[in-house]
Amino acid sequence: MKLRLKQLREHRGLTQAAIAAELMCDQSLYSKYERGIRSLPLEVAVRLAEYYGVSLDFLAGITEMPSSL
Repeated sequence: MKLRLKQLREHRGLTQAAIAAELMCDQSLYSKYERGIRSLPLEVAVRLAEYYGVSLDFLAGITEMPSSL
């Protein structure tokens, strides 16, 4: 999942600090999610999918379609 997190963030021109603030967590924790060092909790994944307007499957790299039909 780390590649999609970074891809989505960079595509929108956002910093890790900005996303961390949105999630109300420390930037270093978000960085660990993005690099795959820490597992992304489901509730955080859901919040990120909603924030970016994509499906959980897209966020997880299961599908190439950003949103579900």
